[in-house]
Amino acid sequence: MTDAARVLEVLYDSDHVFCSLPDLCSRCGVSRKRLMAAIEVLGHEGQLVELSPHGARLKAPAALNAQLIERGLKNRRVGGSVLCFSQVGSTNDVAFDAAQRAECDGLAVFAERQTSGRGRFGRQWVSEPGANMLASVLLIDESIPHDAVTIASGLAVAEAVENSAGVHCRLKWPNDVLIGDAKVAGVLVETRKVNRRRCLVIGIGINVNASPQADSLRRPATSIAQHVEHVPRRIEIARELLSRLDHWVGVIEAGRLDDIHGPWLDHCDMINSRVGITCSGRQYVGRVLDIDPTRGLCLSLDSGQNVFLPASFSTMDA
Repeated sequence: MTDAARVLEVLYDSDHVFCSLPDLCSRCGVSRKRLMAAIEVLGHEGQLVELSPHGARLKAPAALNAQLIERGLKNRRVGGSVLCFSQVGSTNDVAFDAAQRAECDGLAVFAERQTSGRGRFGRQWVSEPGANMLASVLLIDESIPHDAVTIASGLAVAEAVENSAGVHCRLKWPNDVLIGDAKVAGVLVETRKVNRRRCLVIGIGINVNASPQADSLRRPATSIAQHVEHVPRRIEIARELLSRLDHWVGVIEAGRLDDIHGPWLDHCDMINSRVGITCSGRQYVGRVLDIDPTRGLCLSLDSGQNVFLPASFSTMDA
């Protein structure tokens, strides 16, 4: 491990509290000169280290860092390797590019900024640089069902926010994560053939410290920071996100799709509500009977007919 990596771990674990320089040198096993050189390296990597007579501390929020995200993870598949970038066009595209190599299955890609981030149906995903969570996970898999992954990914995001930040989330069909009535996160699952292999990329955007301006949105948005008293720790949210995704992907692989049903409904209050849904260009209006991760949303239309609408081609009308 490099000097910079050791210093970063100690500063991060200090939770933004000042560490005296002699203590830092001792805990990292470096001289004062090497310590200062390591702090300079961290600055080049996007980590802001504040120096004062009290010592040094890592300014919040800490930059996304693969070393910190991977540390201690015991996931089976998702997050086996992590890449973090200061800027990309789209994390989904980076993940698909990595799919050229079969060993990249489970790769997680994070970025501080996207220049071409996208949501469902070609919408732009707006995020302030360095403030939020922009991530994609690659699955190279011939059989894993697209819609089940979409539903499970939204649930994983909700659980990750709750477990790491203590904020309760709601789920809105098919892929929106809400705090109250405002959107805090979204999921975009894309499928492509790469080298004749079927690849799914789970794209996730979470408003951690900032939400888009109201005039850039079709619906209200919020951030985790608006609902907690402390600065949310993006590293911990990332780690919990990969853990919950790994869990639910394993559930889907094992064919236990019914296991998703209860936890998803526990985060959703749409049952028996009257909604409008557009699916494959057609609008459906009716009462929600059920949300089944194996089939889709079951809607009782005003005509009395029941229809199932798959997650892949559905969006809630605003």
